[in-house]
Amino acid sequence: MKVFLLHRDRDFVPKPELRDRIFGAMVSSNLYAIDNARRDLERQQRRSPRIRPSSSDETLEQDLELDTLWRAMAGGDEFLFEMARRTVLSSLREPEAIVYRQQVLADCLEHPETIQQLYATAIEALAGERQVGGLWQGARPSFILHRSVRLLGLYVGLLKQLRHIADEQSSGFRSQGFVRFFATLREELSDDYLETVEQQLRKLELRRGMVESARLAGGDKGGSYVFHQPPRELSWRERLPLIGAPRPEEYGFELHPSDEAGGRFLEEIRGQGINHVADALAQSADHVQSFFTMLRLELAFYLGCLNLRAWLDQKGEPTCFPEPAAEDEVVLTARGIYDVALTLHLEQRLVSNDLNADGKSLVMITGANQGGKSTLLRSLGLAQLMMQSGMFVGAQTLRASICAGLFTHYKREEDQTMEGGKLDEELHRMSEIADRIAPRSILLCNESFASTNEREGAEIARQVVGAMLAKRIRVLFVTHMYDLAHGFHAQRLDSVLFLRAQRESDGRRSFKLLEGEPLPTSYGQDSFRLVFGTSEAAAGAEKEIGVLSAPEADP
Repeated sequence: MKVFLLHRDRDFVPKPELRDRIFGAMVSSNLYAIDNARRDLERQQRRSPRIRPSSSDETLEQDLELDTLWRAMAGGDEFLFEMARRTVLSSLREPEAIVYRQQVLADCLEHPETIQQLYATAIEALAGERQVGGLWQGARPSFILHRSVRLLGLYVGLLKQLRHIADEQSSGFRSQGFVRFFATLREELSDDYLETVEQQLRKLELRRGMVESARLAGGDKGGSYVFHQPPRELSWRERLPLIGAPRPEEYGFELHPSDEAGGRFLEEIRGQGINHVADALAQSADHVQSFFTMLRLELAFYLGCLNLRAWLDQKGEPTCFPEPAAEDEVVLTARGIYDVALTLHLEQRLVSNDLNADGKSLVMITGANQGGKSTLLRSLGLAQLMMQSGMFVGAQTLRASICAGLFTHYKREEDQTMEGGKLDEELHRMSEIADRIAPRSILLCNESFASTNEREGAEIARQVVGAMLAKRIRVLFVTHMYDLAHGFHAQRLDSVLFLRAQRESDGRRSFKLLEGEPLPTSYGQDSFRLVFGTSEAAAGAEKEIGVLSAPEADP
Protein backbone atom coordinates (compact mmCIF):
# COMPACT_ATOMS: atom_id res chain seq x y z
CA MET A 1 0.00 0.00 0.00
CA LYS A 2 1.06 3.55 -0.70
CA VAL A 3 0.05 6.79 0.97
CA PHE A 4 0.57 9.31 -1.87
CA LEU A 5 -0.83 12.32 -0.01
CA LEU A 6 2.05 14.71 -0.78
CA HIS A 7 2.62 13.54 -4.36
CA ARG A 8 0.26 12.03 -6.88
CA ASP A 9 2.50 9.14 -7.90
CA ARG A 10 5.44 8.82 -5.51
CA ASP A 11 6.49 8.90 -1.89
CA PHE A 12 7.79 12.13 -0.42
CA VAL A 13 11.52 12.61 -0.93
CA PRO A 14 13.13 15.99 -0.13
CA LYS A 15 15.66 17.60 -2.40
CA PRO A 16 19.12 15.97 -2.17
CA GLU A 17 20.77 18.46 0.19
CA LEU A 18 18.03 17.82 2.76
CA ARG A 19 18.45 14.03 2.79
CA ASP A 20 20.63 13.57 5.85
CA ARG A 21 20.83 10.66 8.27
CA ILE A 22 17.86 11.91 10.23
CA PHE A 23 15.56 11.74 7.23
CA GLY A 24 16.92 8.32 6.34
CA ALA A 25 15.97 7.15 9.83
CA MET A 26 12.52 8.69 9.40
CA VAL A 27 11.68 6.71 6.28
CA SER A 28 13.39 3.43 7.12
CA SER A 29 13.27 2.76 10.84
CA ASN A 30 11.65 3.57 14.15
CA LEU A 31 11.53 6.53 16.50
CA TYR A 32 14.67 5.39 18.34
CA ALA A 33 16.65 5.50 15.09
CA ILE A 34 15.47 9.05 14.42
CA ASP A 35 16.62 10.22 17.85
CA ASN A 36 19.97 8.45 17.49
CA ALA A 37 20.56 9.89 14.02
CA ARG A 38 19.78 13.40 15.25
CA ARG A 39 22.21 13.06 18.17
CA ASP A 40 24.90 11.68 15.84
CA LEU A 41 24.47 14.59 13.44
CA GLU A 42 24.64 17.12 16.28
CA ARG A 43 27.86 15.53 17.57
CA GLN A 44 29.38 15.63 14.08
CA GLN A 45 28.46 19.30 13.68
CA ARG A 46 30.10 20.13 17.02
CA ARG A 47 33.27 18.33 15.97
CA SER A 48 33.25 19.72 12.41
CA PRO A 49 31.32 22.98 11.96
CA ARG A 50 31.61 22.53 8.20
CA ILE A 51 28.92 19.84 8.31
CA ARG A 52 26.02 22.20 7.77
CA PRO A 53 22.91 22.43 5.57
CA SER A 54 23.01 24.09 2.16
CA SER A 55 24.11 27.72 2.37
CA SER A 56 21.25 28.80 0.12
CA ASP A 57 18.73 27.17 2.47
CA GLU A 58 20.37 28.81 5.49
CA THR A 59 20.19 32.18 3.76
CA LEU A 60 16.49 31.74 3.01
CA GLU A 61 15.83 30.71 6.60
CA GLN A 62 17.54 33.83 7.90
CA ASP A 63 16.23 36.39 5.43
CA LEU A 64 12.62 35.21 5.33
CA GLU A 65 12.46 34.22 9.03
CA LEU A 66 11.38 30.73 8.09
CA ASP A 67 12.23 29.46 11.55
CA THR A 68 9.26 31.45 12.89
CA LEU A 69 6.97 29.87 10.31
CA TRP A 70 8.15 26.34 11.05
CA ARG A 71 7.89 26.76 14.82
CA ALA A 72 4.29 27.89 14.45
CA MET A 73 3.65 24.81 12.30
CA ALA A 74 5.41 22.51 14.77
CA GLY A 75 3.56 23.61 17.89
CA GLY A 76 6.47 22.37 20.00
CA ASP A 77 6.84 19.04 18.16
CA GLU A 78 10.35 18.56 16.77
CA PHE A 79 9.20 16.00 14.23
CA LEU A 80 6.59 18.39 12.81
CA PHE A 81 9.25 21.12 12.67
CA GLU A 82 11.60 18.83 10.74
CA MET A 83 8.96 17.83 8.22
CA ALA A 84 7.76 21.43 7.78
CA ARG A 85 11.33 22.52 7.03
CA ARG A 86 12.05 19.75 4.56
CA THR A 87 8.75 20.08 2.75
CA VAL A 88 8.80 23.87 2.42
CA LEU A 89 12.38 23.85 1.12
CA SER A 90 11.60 21.04 -1.38
CA SER A 91 9.44 23.16 -3.66
CA LEU A 92 7.07 21.74 -6.25
CA ARG A 93 7.61 22.79 -9.85
CA GLU A 94 4.33 21.84 -11.59
CA PRO A 95 0.98 23.63 -11.12
CA GLU A 96 -0.86 20.30 -11.14
CA ALA A 97 1.28 18.96 -8.29
CA ILE A 98 0.62 22.11 -6.25
CA VAL A 99 -3.13 21.94 -6.81
CA TYR A 100 -3.10 18.23 -5.88
CA ARG A 101 -1.52 19.07 -2.51
CA GLN A 102 -3.79 22.08 -1.99
CA GLN A 103 -6.86 19.88 -2.40
CA VAL A 104 -5.52 17.36 0.12
CA LEU A 105 -4.82 20.20 2.55
CA ALA A 106 -8.34 21.57 2.02
CA ASP A 107 -9.71 18.18 3.14
CA CYS A 108 -7.43 18.30 6.17
CA LEU A 109 -8.73 21.75 7.11
CA GLU A 110 -12.31 20.50 6.89
CA HIS A 111 -11.67 17.29 8.85
CA PRO A 112 -8.91 18.00 11.40
CA GLU A 113 -10.16 15.36 13.86
CA THR A 114 -9.87 12.61 11.26
CA ILE A 115 -6.33 13.69 10.40
CA GLN A 116 -5.42 13.57 14.08
CA GLN A 117 -6.85 10.04 14.29
CA LEU A 118 -4.84 8.87 11.29
CA TYR A 119 -1.67 10.44 12.64
CA ALA A 120 -2.17 8.94 16.11
CA THR A 121 -2.65 5.50 14.56
CA ALA A 122 0.62 5.82 12.65
CA ILE A 123 2.43 6.92 15.82
CA GLU A 124 1.03 3.95 17.74
CA ALA A 125 2.16 1.56 15.00
CA LEU A 126 5.72 2.90 14.99
CA ALA A 127 5.88 2.85 18.77
CA GLY A 128 4.84 -0.82 18.67
CA GLU A 129 8.34 -1.85 17.63
CA ARG A 130 9.54 -0.78 21.06
CA GLN A 131 7.11 -3.22 22.64
CA VAL A 132 8.31 -6.25 20.69
CA GLY A 133 12.01 -5.31 20.78
CA GLY A 134 14.48 -4.62 18.02
CA LEU A 135 16.46 -6.89 15.76
CA TRP A 136 20.19 -7.38 15.90
CA GLN A 137 22.69 -8.88 13.53
CA GLY A 138 22.84 -12.65 13.89
CA ALA A 139 19.37 -13.03 15.43
CA ARG A 140 18.13 -16.60 15.14
CA PRO A 141 15.28 -17.44 12.73
CA SER A 142 13.06 -18.52 15.61
CA PHE A 143 13.42 -15.11 17.26
CA ILE A 144 12.83 -13.31 13.95
CA LEU A 145 9.70 -15.39 13.37
CA HIS A 146 8.36 -14.81 16.87
CA ARG A 147 9.07 -11.08 16.72
CA SER A 148 7.49 -10.67 13.27
CA VAL A 149 4.36 -12.53 14.34
CA ARG A 150 3.94 -10.22 17.34
CA LEU A 151 4.64 -7.11 15.28
CA LEU A 152 2.24 -8.06 12.50
CA GLY A 153 -0.41 -8.93 15.05
CA LEU A 154 -0.13 -5.40 16.42
CA TYR A 155 -0.17 -3.94 12.90
CA VAL A 156 -3.30 -5.88 11.96
CA GLY A 157 -5.19 -4.28 14.84
CA LEU A 158 -4.11 -0.83 13.71
CA LEU A 159 -4.91 -1.57 10.08
CA LYS A 160 -8.39 -2.42 11.26
CA GLN A 161 -8.55 1.02 12.86
CA LEU A 162 -7.58 2.63 9.55
CA ARG A 163 -10.20 0.57 7.76
CA HIS A 164 -12.79 1.68 10.30
CA ILE A 165 -11.83 5.33 9.77
CA ALA A 166 -12.12 4.83 6.02
CA ASP A 167 -15.59 3.30 6.38
CA GLU A 168 -16.86 5.99 8.76
CA GLN A 169 -15.18 9.18 7.52
CA SER A 170 -14.25 8.86 3.84
CA SER A 171 -17.54 10.17 2.47
CA GLY A 172 -16.65 13.71 3.56
CA PHE A 173 -13.33 13.82 1.66
CA ARG A 174 -13.20 15.13 -1.90
CA SER A 175 -9.52 15.43 -2.84
CA GLN A 176 -8.02 12.94 -5.24
CA GLY A 177 -5.36 12.04 -2.70
CA PHE A 178 -7.70 11.11 0.14
CA VAL A 179 -10.33 9.49 -2.10
CA ARG A 180 -7.67 7.16 -3.48
CA PHE A 181 -6.12 6.60 -0.04
CA PHE A 182 -9.39 5.53 1.57
CA ALA A 183 -10.34 3.43 -1.46
CA THR A 184 -7.01 1.61 -1.14
CA LEU A 185 -7.70 0.89 2.52
CA ARG A 186 -11.13 -0.53 1.75
CA GLU A 187 -9.95 -2.64 -1.18
CA GLU A 188 -6.72 -4.04 0.27
CA LEU A 189 -7.89 -4.38 3.88
CA SER A 190 -11.13 -6.26 3.37
CA ASP A 191 -12.65 -8.20 6.25
CA ASP A 192 -11.84 -11.53 4.58
CA TYR A 193 -8.23 -10.53 4.03
CA LEU A 194 -7.70 -9.38 7.60
CA GLU A 195 -9.32 -12.52 8.97
CA THR A 196 -7.06 -14.68 6.82
CA VAL A 197 -3.99 -12.80 8.05
CA GLU A 198 -5.01 -13.29 11.67
CA GLN A 199 -5.54 -17.02 11.11
CA GLN A 200 -2.12 -17.42 9.53
CA LEU A 201 -0.46 -15.49 12.34
CA ARG A 202 -2.11 -17.75 14.92
CA LYS A 203 -0.71 -20.78 13.11
CA LEU A 204 2.75 -19.23 12.98
CA GLU A 205 2.77 -18.87 16.74
CA LEU A 206 3.60 -22.62 16.67
CA ARG A 207 1.84 -23.31 19.92
CA ARG A 208 1.47 -26.98 18.92
CA GLY A 209 5.01 -27.29 17.69
CA MET A 210 6.15 -27.42 14.08
CA VAL A 211 6.36 -29.93 11.27
CA GLU A 212 9.59 -30.03 9.32
CA SER A 213 11.02 -32.40 6.77
CA ALA A 214 14.55 -32.86 5.46
CA ARG A 215 16.67 -35.20 3.39
CA LEU A 216 20.03 -36.72 4.08
CA ALA A 217 22.57 -34.93 1.93
CA GLY A 218 26.24 -35.58 1.19
CA GLY A 219 28.53 -36.09 4.12
CA ASP A 220 25.61 -37.38 6.18
CA LYS A 221 24.36 -33.82 6.61
CA GLY A 222 20.82 -32.63 6.47
CA GLY A 223 19.46 -30.78 3.44
CA SER A 224 16.27 -29.76 1.64
CA TYR A 225 14.70 -28.50 4.85
CA VAL A 226 11.01 -27.72 4.42
CA PHE A 227 8.69 -26.10 6.95
CA HIS A 228 5.19 -27.60 6.64
CA GLN A 229 1.91 -26.14 7.68
CA PRO A 230 1.09 -27.50 11.13
CA PRO A 231 -1.64 -30.12 11.10
CA ARG A 232 -5.11 -28.85 11.71
CA GLU A 233 -6.31 -29.36 15.25
CA LEU A 234 -9.16 -31.89 15.27
CA SER A 235 -12.42 -31.10 16.92
CA TRP A 236 -13.76 -33.38 19.63
CA ARG A 237 -16.19 -34.98 17.13
CA GLU A 238 -13.27 -35.80 14.85
CA ARG A 239 -11.16 -37.16 17.70
CA LEU A 240 -13.94 -39.38 19.12
CA PRO A 241 -13.72 -42.21 16.50
CA LEU A 242 -9.95 -42.33 16.92
CA ILE A 243 -10.14 -43.25 20.59
CA GLY A 244 -8.76 -46.79 21.00
CA ALA A 245 -7.69 -47.05 17.36
CA PRO A 246 -4.08 -48.18 16.72
CA ARG A 247 -1.66 -45.28 16.44
CA PRO A 248 0.76 -45.06 13.53
CA GLU A 249 4.35 -45.96 14.21
CA GLU A 250 6.29 -42.98 15.50
CA TYR A 251 9.91 -42.36 16.43
CA GLY A 252 11.12 -39.76 18.83
CA PHE A 253 13.76 -38.83 21.32
CA GLU A 254 14.25 -36.56 24.27
CA LEU A 255 17.24 -34.46 25.16
CA HIS A 256 18.71 -34.46 28.58
CA PRO A 257 18.11 -31.08 30.27
CA SER A 258 21.86 -30.53 30.61
CA ASP A 259 22.63 -31.32 26.94
CA GLU A 260 23.36 -27.78 25.76
CA ALA A 261 25.15 -28.90 22.58
CA GLY A 262 22.17 -31.03 21.57
CA GLY A 263 19.84 -28.12 22.21
CA ARG A 264 21.89 -25.85 19.99
CA PHE A 265 21.95 -28.52 17.28
CA LEU A 266 18.16 -28.91 17.37
CA GLU A 267 17.75 -25.13 17.26
CA GLU A 268 19.91 -25.06 14.13
CA ILE A 269 17.77 -27.76 12.51
CA ARG A 270 14.63 -25.87 13.50
CA GLY A 271 16.10 -22.65 12.11
CA GLN A 272 16.90 -24.32 8.77
CA GLY A 273 13.24 -25.12 8.35
CA ILE A 274 11.71 -21.80 9.37
CA ASN A 275 14.40 -19.51 7.95
CA HIS A 276 12.56 -18.72 4.72
CA VAL A 277 9.28 -18.26 6.56
CA ALA A 278 10.92 -15.94 9.10
CA ASP A 279 12.50 -13.88 6.33
CA ALA A 280 9.23 -13.56 4.44
CA LEU A 281 7.39 -12.58 7.59
CA ALA A 282 10.05 -10.02 8.53
CA GLN A 283 9.79 -8.47 5.07
CA SER A 284 6.02 -8.30 5.45
CA ALA A 285 6.42 -6.53 8.78
CA ASP A 286 8.90 -4.09 7.23
CA HIS A 287 6.47 -3.38 4.38
CA VAL A 288 3.63 -2.55 6.75
CA GLN A 289 5.96 -0.52 8.92
CA SER A 290 7.13 1.51 5.91
CA PHE A 291 3.47 2.27 5.14
CA PHE A 292 2.89 3.61 8.65
CA THR A 293 6.19 5.50 8.53
CA MET A 294 5.26 7.27 5.31
CA LEU A 295 1.76 7.94 6.62
CA ARG A 296 3.27 9.69 9.61
CA LEU A 297 5.75 11.62 7.46
CA GLU A 298 3.20 12.94 5.03
CA LEU A 299 0.49 13.70 7.58
CA ALA A 300 3.06 15.58 9.69
CA PHE A 301 3.24 18.31 7.04
CA TYR A 302 -0.53 18.69 6.97
CA LEU A 303 -0.71 18.75 10.76
CA GLY A 304 1.81 21.58 10.66
CA CYS A 305 -0.43 23.45 8.24
CA LEU A 306 -3.37 22.94 10.61
CA ASN A 307 -1.35 24.40 13.48
CA LEU A 308 -0.35 27.44 11.43
CA ARG A 309 -3.89 28.01 10.24
CA ALA A 310 -5.12 27.92 13.84
CA TRP A 311 -2.63 30.68 14.75
CA LEU A 312 -3.71 32.86 11.84
CA ASP A 313 -7.44 32.24 12.41
CA GLN A 314 -7.04 33.20 16.05
CA LYS A 315 -5.67 36.58 14.94
CA GLY A 316 -8.29 36.99 12.24
CA GLU A 317 -5.68 37.03 9.48
CA PRO A 318 -7.00 35.94 6.06
CA THR A 319 -5.58 33.01 4.11
CA CYS A 320 -6.22 31.65 0.65
CA PHE A 321 -5.08 28.94 -1.69
CA PRO A 322 -3.04 30.68 -4.39
CA GLU A 323 -3.44 30.01 -8.08
CA PRO A 324 -0.12 28.74 -9.49
CA ALA A 325 0.88 29.60 -13.05
CA ALA A 326 3.48 27.87 -15.21
CA GLU A 327 7.17 28.81 -14.97
CA ASP A 328 7.25 30.36 -18.44
CA GLU A 329 4.62 32.93 -17.45
CA VAL A 330 5.44 36.17 -15.63
CA VAL A 331 2.56 36.44 -13.19
CA LEU A 332 2.38 38.04 -9.75
CA THR A 333 -0.90 39.50 -8.54
CA ALA A 334 -1.86 39.71 -4.88
CA ARG A 335 -4.59 41.30 -2.83
CA GLY A 336 -4.30 41.74 0.90
CA ILE A 337 -0.89 40.07 1.18
CA TYR A 338 0.95 40.28 4.51
CA ASP A 339 4.04 38.92 6.26
CA VAL A 340 3.07 35.63 7.92
CA ALA A 341 6.28 35.47 9.96
CA LEU A 342 5.87 39.01 11.30
CA THR A 343 2.24 38.61 12.27
CA LEU A 344 3.16 35.59 14.41
CA HIS A 345 5.27 37.94 16.57
CA LEU A 346 2.62 40.64 17.04
CA GLU A 347 -0.70 40.81 18.82
CA GLN A 348 -2.40 43.15 16.36
CA ARG A 349 -3.15 42.41 12.75
CA LEU A 350 -0.79 43.62 10.05
CA VAL A 351 -1.40 46.17 7.33
CA SER A 352 -1.72 44.27 4.06
CA ASN A 353 -0.86 45.35 0.53
CA ASP A 354 -2.06 44.81 -3.01
CA LEU A 355 0.21 44.16 -5.95
CA ASN A 356 -0.21 43.79 -9.69
CA ALA A 357 3.10 42.78 -11.23
CA ASP A 358 1.88 40.63 -14.11
CA GLY A 359 4.37 40.83 -16.94
CA LYS A 360 6.90 42.63 -14.74
CA SER A 361 10.36 41.11 -14.59
CA LEU A 362 11.64 43.77 -12.20
CA VAL A 363 9.83 45.25 -9.20
CA MET A 364 11.69 48.23 -7.74
CA ILE A 365 10.52 49.19 -4.23
CA THR A 366 11.49 52.58 -2.82
CA GLY A 367 10.12 55.14 -0.39
CA ALA A 368 10.18 56.19 3.21
CA ASN A 369 12.35 54.35 5.70
CA GLN A 370 10.44 51.98 7.97
CA GLY A 371 7.52 52.21 5.58
CA GLY A 372 7.04 48.49 5.03
CA LYS A 373 9.34 47.86 2.05
CA SER A 374 11.25 44.96 3.61
CA THR A 375 8.05 43.56 5.05
CA LEU A 376 6.43 43.42 1.62
CA LEU A 377 9.52 41.77 0.17
CA ARG A 378 9.47 39.09 2.86
CA SER A 379 5.71 38.67 2.37
CA LEU A 380 6.23 37.87 -1.30
CA GLY A 381 9.11 35.50 -0.61
CA LEU A 382 7.15 33.59 2.03
CA ALA A 383 4.09 33.42 -0.19
CA GLN A 384 6.17 32.00 -3.05
CA LEU A 385 7.65 29.26 -0.88
CA MET A 386 4.31 28.45 0.76
CA MET A 387 2.56 28.29 -2.60
CA GLN A 388 5.17 25.93 -4.04
CA SER A 389 4.79 23.73 -0.96
CA GLY A 390 1.09 23.33 -1.62
CA MET A 391 0.14 25.48 1.38
CA PHE A 392 -2.26 28.35 1.80
CA VAL A 393 -0.68 31.81 1.87
CA GLY A 394 -1.16 34.96 3.91
CA ALA A 395 -3.32 36.93 1.51
CA GLN A 396 -6.89 37.37 0.35
CA THR A 397 -5.97 36.30 -3.19
CA LEU A 398 -2.72 35.44 -4.92
CA ARG A 399 -1.84 34.32 -8.42
CA ALA A 400 1.84 33.76 -9.12
CA SER A 401 3.98 31.86 -11.57
CA ILE A 402 6.16 29.05 -10.29
CA CYS A 403 9.85 29.81 -10.02
CA ALA A 404 12.77 27.46 -10.62
CA GLY A 405 14.41 28.68 -7.41
CA LEU A 406 14.09 31.44 -4.82
CA PHE A 407 17.21 33.36 -3.77
CA THR A 408 17.72 36.24 -1.35
CA HIS A 409 20.46 38.84 -1.10
CA TYR A 410 19.95 40.97 2.00
CA LYS A 411 22.19 43.54 3.59
CA ARG A 412 24.19 42.06 6.45
CA GLU A 413 25.46 43.76 9.56
CA GLU A 414 29.21 43.62 10.02
CA ASP A 415 30.40 40.91 12.42
CA GLN A 416 33.61 39.27 13.57
CA THR A 417 33.30 36.37 11.12
CA MET A 418 33.83 38.61 8.11
CA GLU A 419 37.27 38.24 6.56
CA GLY A 420 36.92 41.32 4.36
CA GLY A 421 34.87 44.47 4.05
CA LYS A 422 31.09 44.53 3.82
CA LEU A 423 31.14 45.20 0.09
CA ASP A 424 33.46 42.25 -0.47
CA GLU A 425 31.11 40.09 1.53
CA GLU A 426 28.10 41.25 -0.51
CA LEU A 427 29.89 40.62 -3.78
CA HIS A 428 30.95 37.16 -2.60
CA ARG A 429 27.36 36.22 -1.73
CA MET A 430 26.09 37.53 -5.06
CA SER A 431 28.77 35.50 -6.85
CA GLU A 432 27.57 32.36 -5.08
CA ILE A 433 24.00 33.13 -6.13
CA ALA A 434 25.12 33.65 -9.74
CA ASP A 435 26.73 30.20 -9.72
CA ARG A 436 23.49 28.50 -8.66
CA ILE A 437 20.62 30.59 -9.99
CA ALA A 438 18.81 29.36 -13.09
CA PRO A 439 16.45 30.96 -15.59
CA ARG A 440 12.89 31.55 -14.33
CA SER A 441 14.16 31.92 -10.76
CA ILE A 442 13.33 34.82 -8.44
CA LEU A 443 15.92 37.00 -6.71
CA LEU A 444 14.91 39.10 -3.70
CA CYS A 445 17.33 41.96 -2.95
CA ASN A 446 16.98 44.04 0.19
CA GLU A 447 19.29 47.08 0.30
CA SER A 448 21.94 45.20 -1.65
CA PHE A 449 25.26 47.01 -2.19
CA ALA A 450 24.33 49.80 0.23
CA SER A 451 27.64 49.31 2.05
CA THR A 452 29.47 51.58 -0.40
CA ASN A 453 28.77 55.05 -1.78
CA GLU A 454 25.61 55.46 -3.82
CA ARG A 455 27.26 55.93 -7.20
CA GLU A 456 29.33 52.77 -6.89
CA GLY A 457 26.56 50.74 -5.26
CA ALA A 458 24.01 51.81 -7.86
CA GLU A 459 26.32 50.86 -10.72
CA ILE A 460 27.03 47.42 -9.27
CA ALA A 461 23.34 46.81 -8.64
CA ARG A 462 22.43 48.03 -12.13
CA GLN A 463 24.81 45.55 -13.75
CA VAL A 464 23.68 42.68 -11.53
CA VAL A 465 19.99 43.36 -12.19
CA GLY A 466 20.60 43.72 -15.92
CA ALA A 467 22.43 40.41 -16.08
CA MET A 468 19.65 38.66 -14.14
CA LEU A 469 16.91 40.05 -16.38
CA ALA A 470 18.84 38.98 -19.46
CA LYS A 471 18.76 35.41 -18.14
CA ARG A 472 14.97 35.54 -17.57
CA ILE A 473 15.34 35.85 -13.80
CA ARG A 474 12.78 38.00 -12.02
CA VAL A 475 14.13 40.51 -9.51
CA LEU A 476 12.37 42.24 -6.61
CA PHE A 477 14.65 44.98 -5.32
CA VAL A 478 14.21 47.13 -2.21
CA THR A 479 16.54 50.12 -2.30
CA HIS A 480 17.06 53.67 -1.07
CA MET A 481 19.54 54.39 -3.88
CA TYR A 482 17.78 57.01 -5.97
CA ASP A 483 20.41 56.77 -8.69
CA LEU A 484 19.60 53.10 -9.20
CA ALA A 485 15.81 53.39 -9.08
CA HIS A 486 15.66 56.59 -11.15
CA GLY A 487 17.94 55.06 -13.78
CA PHE A 488 15.49 52.23 -14.42
CA HIS A 489 12.49 54.57 -14.23
CA ALA A 490 13.97 56.85 -16.85
CA GLN A 491 14.03 53.96 -19.33
CA ARG A 492 10.21 53.70 -19.21
CA LEU A 493 10.27 49.91 -19.54
CA ASP A 494 6.93 48.10 -19.55
CA SER A 495 8.55 45.16 -17.76
CA VAL A 496 9.41 47.20 -14.64
CA LEU A 497 7.03 48.06 -11.79
CA PHE A 498 7.83 50.80 -9.27
CA LEU A 499 6.32 50.71 -5.81
CA ARG A 500 6.79 53.39 -3.17
CA ALA A 501 6.25 53.22 0.59
CA GLN A 502 3.85 55.94 1.68
CA ARG A 503 4.53 58.63 4.25
CA GLU A 504 1.93 60.98 5.68
CA SER A 505 2.64 64.71 5.84
CA ASP A 506 3.24 64.47 9.58
CA GLY A 507 5.80 61.69 9.12
CA ARG A 508 3.55 58.79 10.03
CA ARG A 509 3.79 55.60 7.96
CA SER A 510 0.72 53.94 6.50
CA PHE A 511 2.77 50.81 5.64
CA LYS A 512 0.99 50.83 2.30
CA LEU A 513 3.03 50.51 -0.89
CA LEU A 514 1.53 51.99 -4.03
CA GLU A 515 2.72 52.39 -7.56
CA GLY A 516 4.84 55.52 -7.87
CA GLU A 517 8.08 56.81 -9.26
CA PRO A 518 11.16 56.98 -7.01
CA LEU A 519 11.68 60.20 -5.05
CA PRO A 520 15.10 61.76 -4.32
CA THR A 521 14.61 61.78 -0.56
CA SER A 522 14.67 59.45 2.40
CA TYR A 523 13.04 61.92 4.78
CA GLY A 524 15.94 62.75 7.06
CA GLN A 525 13.54 65.02 9.00
CA ASP A 526 12.06 61.90 10.53
CA SER A 527 15.49 60.82 11.79
CA PHE A 528 16.07 64.31 13.21
CA ARG A 529 12.76 64.29 15.08
CA LEU A 530 13.44 60.79 16.35
CA VAL A 531 16.72 61.96 17.90
CA PHE A 532 15.84 65.49 19.05
CA GLY A 533 12.11 65.16 19.66
CA THR A 534 9.31 67.45 18.53
CA SER A 535 9.65 70.34 20.98
CA GLU A 536 9.48 73.97 19.80
CA ALA A 537 13.24 74.32 20.29
CA ALA A 538 13.92 71.25 18.19
CA ALA A 539 11.50 72.43 15.53
CA GLY A 540 13.24 75.81 15.46
CA ALA A 541 16.66 74.21 15.15
CA GLU A 542 15.35 72.06 12.33
CA LYS A 543 14.06 75.12 10.50
CA GLU A 544 17.24 77.08 11.08
CA ILE A 545 19.84 74.49 10.08
CA GLY A 546 17.73 72.33 7.76
CA VAL A 547 17.91 68.57 7.74
CA LEU A 548 19.69 66.66 5.04
CA SER A 549 18.06 63.56 3.65
CA ALA A 550 20.08 60.66 4.99
CA PRO A 551 19.25 57.33 3.36
CA GLU A 552 18.66 54.54 5.82
CA ALA A 553 17.61 50.95 5.47
CA ASP A 554 14.46 49.40 6.79
CA PRO A 555 15.00 47.67 10.07
